[in-house]
Amino acid sequence: MTRTSALTTACCVAALLAQSGCHGKFNPASGEVPQAQVIETSNAGTVSVAHPDQYPTVAVESIDEPERLDVTGAVYPDVSREIPVISMANGRVVDIRARLDDNVRKGQLLFSVLSPDVSTAFDTYVKAAADEQLANKQFLRSEDLYQHGAISTSMLEQAEDTEQDAKADLAAADQQLKIFGVNKNHPSPVVNVYAPTSGVIVAQNITQAAAAGVNLSGSATAFTIADLSRVWIICDVYENDLPKVQMGQEAEIRLTSYPDKVLTGRVSDIGPVLDPTIRTAKVRIEVTNPGILRLGMFVTATLTSRSASPRATVPASAILHLHDRDWVFQPTGQREFKRIPVVPGIMLPGGRQEILSGVQPGASVVKDVLNLQATAEAQ
Repeated sequence: MTRTSALTTACCVAALLAQSGCHGKFNPASGEVPQAQVIETSNAGTVSVAHPDQYPTVAVESIDEPERLDVTGAVYPDVSREIPVISMANGRVVDIRARLDDNVRKGQLLFSVLSPDVSTAFDTYVKAAADEQLANKQFLRSEDLYQHGAISTSMLEQAEDTEQDAKADLAAADQQLKIFGVNKNHPSPVVNVYAPTSGVIVAQNITQAAAAGVNLSGSATAFTIADLSRVWIICDVYENDLPKVQMGQEAEIRLTSYPDKVLTGRVSDIGPVLDPTIRTAKVRIEVTNPGILRLGMFVTATLTSRSASPRATVPASAILHLHDRDWVFQPTGQREFKRIPVVPGIMLPGGRQEILSGVQPGASVVKDVLNLQATAEAQ
């Protein structure tokens, strides 16, 4: 046999085999599943198969679900639970017992200040006490003289007024010592400043040997203590989504660092001013802190509406994620399936997934889209 004859024979055999494969039919007695035949079409996203019965379809169902809105935000302290720590006495810091980020208890010593104000206040107190004693003696003497007719009523009233003024000055001097935190029976030029509440120190504005007080230091607030048992989640909500947000609306809080934890909060404020650059409003969510929320953490908040509305749902296996988009396949003819873009929502019980747009309830989609996509990629 010549080279040309052998080549011609091989081509004929190949053609016969190809024709046999294309037109061969499924024999039920053999028990073999025929391989799907894909026929290219001119329509983009459309797949034709020889055996469409291998790809069963299901109907898109409808379920009443509350509308959900996912927004991002960060953790902030509740400003109503932030308390500044101020030294009313001006002076120099001589001892610091707490630092930034420390947990402190109410009444705990935070720092001490060496203050000349204490000496001045105690001097004023001592003089006021002496003046009050003298005024009291003069008033008692005037009462005795008045009872014996030795002085007039006006002189007695004048002595009584002097006594009242002396008592007022003494009370003011005593109150000044209390403001500084000084024991009048054991005075000291060092003033101790204690924590007014329990919480976490979130700001510190003093250092060792620095100035402290409401007049000497650059900031009157030495420390800021925040009660982090309840915190704020501040979220940015786009202008178009604001109608979906309501006061008192429930929100689910999810953390990147704790994916298994879901916290619950409620909307307590919707900002009245939009950011002119990104067209968002600040929405505040109050949430109880179980001890894992830290200031500055990024979170995802899911806002759930109070009323339910119909949503389309399909089996999760009916959705194909391809080229950064999601698709389903719908039958369009006897042997054709068309790829339809969809926007999926949340996962639902029973292995189903919500569809926000793309298909409507009652439409048919391929139940297991992976097999069909594999077939489409083989063409």
